[in-house]
Amino acid sequence: MGPDDKLLTPAELAEWRGTTIRSLAQERYMGRGPKFLKLGTRTVRYRVKDVREWLDESTRTITEG
Repeated sequence: MGPDDKLLTPAELAEWRGTTIRSLAQERYMGRGPKFLKLGTRTVRYRVKDVREWLDESTRTITEG
């Protein structure tokens, strides 16, 4: 298992992205954020490689109007 397979907690990802845990929860609810794993009924984790892929897909070179 490499570094891209590491699992992040919502708190760790929020700190990395400079956002809040609440914003991450809203993104999950709306289906807009990075892929996540649901471990059990309440435990959420994010795989580093999924977050990196989501960030790459979100990268833009122009503003779409």
